[in-house]
Amino acid sequence: MSRPPILLKTYDLCPDGVRIVVNWGLMKIGFSVFVPCVNTEEAIKQASKVFKQKGWEFTSSCCIEDGKWGVRFWRTK
Repeated sequence: MSRPPILLKTYDLCPDGVRIVVNWGLMKIGFSVFVPCVNTEEAIKQASKVFKQKGWEFTSSCCIEDGKWGVRFWRTK
């Protein structure tokens, strides 16, 4: 039995096959967001596209927060 495809909006992330919605409209310079995921490389790749489309710069760090592995992204410009 196959699963239905995941419907993603333009700025949604889906590094592990689970849709993650980030409120990018609140992301000001210096703000950060944690994306819990196993496939951190894919999360960075997907988020990089979002930041590029918005004309923003960012830095990221893989880490454990509240017992969950993932990536924290900071908007730097």
